[in-house]
Amino acid sequence: MESHNTLSFITTGDGVRLAYRFDGSTDKPVLLLSNSIGTDLHMWDVTVPQLAQHFYVLRYAARGHGASDAPTGLYSLDRLGRDVVELLDALGLQRVHMLGLSLGGIVAQWLAIHVPERIDRLVLSNTAAHIGPTQYFDNAIAELQRAPDIQETAETFLRNWFPAHMLEANDPAVEPFRRALLATPREGIIGGWTAVRDSDLRRTIALIPHPTLVIAGRHDTVTSARHGEEIAAAIPGAQLRMLDTVHLANVEAPDAFIELVLDFLAVHEPA
Repeated sequence: MESHNTLSFITTGDGVRLAYRFDGSTDKPVLLLSNSIGTDLHMWDVTVPQLAQHFYVLRYAARGHGASDAPTGLYSLDRLGRDVVELLDALGLQRVHMLGLSLGGIVAQWLAIHVPERIDRLVLSNTAAHIGPTQYFDNAIAELQRAPDIQETAETFLRNWFPAHMLEANDPAVEPFRRALLATPREGIIGGWTAVRDSDLRRTIALIPHPTLVIAGRHDTVTSARHGEEIAAAIPGAQLRMLDTVHLANVEAPDAFIELVLDFLAVHEPA
């Protein structure tokens, strides 16, 4: 059975609606994708067609983003992780591969630590076990709360996500991300920032038992190559691969990104 282009919802235990969708064939292994702050499940649009040839791809919009609800207040990493557990429970999925980028990679680390039985193979892209200092996030949150709109914050995100040449050339790949940012409630951005600000997985990721691929961008200024190196060094047996990208490696270098992910996950596909 094929499932495409259908947005569905679950409601979490604390009453938040989360949007999700499947792509691909139900007879394939499930691969769960988790998005970054300021994006929704469409951040994977360029990536999904090839992934769906090999996997039944499940993607969702984190609370505060896309078609998911955006409750006011601080979000915690525990809450964002439990959202995913509740999604898997609602869909009757016991164990999945997981690919997370940026905040999605932090959530993926949480799942691998706290509910390791739900994860098979793990891909952590352009992410970190800890991002500091706290003051950076406090200042960004205060500025966004004072701002009349999200315009300036959106442009800052884009400068951090893409190389200057893509922005200056008005690369068509960038515009969907600008639209997604401008449509993101500030509660979602602030909630994501608080979850990142208050999390530190540097010690506990050593507990992750899964085969793990870490992808880092050599020019990433959000989660640097050093952050990727630190994760790969801490997780037993993890593989580290560098791409010549900034932050959204799946968009900037889609072919190289897909090749790394498929090479790693295909090892575990059933014959």
